[in-house]
Amino acid sequence: MAKVFRKEELPHFDSTRDGRDRMDLITDNVPVGATKIKADRIIYHPGDTCAKHYHVGCYHLFVMLEGEATICSPSGCQTFTAGQVAVIAPEEVHWFENHSAADYRFVEFWAPPPTETVWIVEDDI
Repeated sequence: MAKVFRKEELPHFDSTRDGRDRMDLITDNVPVGATKIKADRIIYHPGDTCAKHYHVGCYHLFVMLEGEATICSPSGCQTFTAGQVAVIAPEEVHWFENHSAADYRFVEFWAPPPTETVWIVEDDI
């Protein structure tokens, strides 16, 4: 039988650097038994950014649901819009920025779940 959760039942992460809203979908905090994949829903508000980081041992996929974001890596930045999918390779440094006047929303997946997330500037989560 499918497990259905109300959004109020799912854990939310509070960022220490801005107002981003992350809701856990498939994580250790959501009792679905998944071990080969993790997923979150993220909302970035105008001006929000994500610190530079990378994930050890996993691919990181993003499915943009709404809005426009800037996705960056050391080789440059690209605009990322609703309907697009971005794939980050294992150990690839990346970050996001919202320079627009509107929120953007995406679902992110890690496959397999990372063994570690490394922040380029320690504790900048």
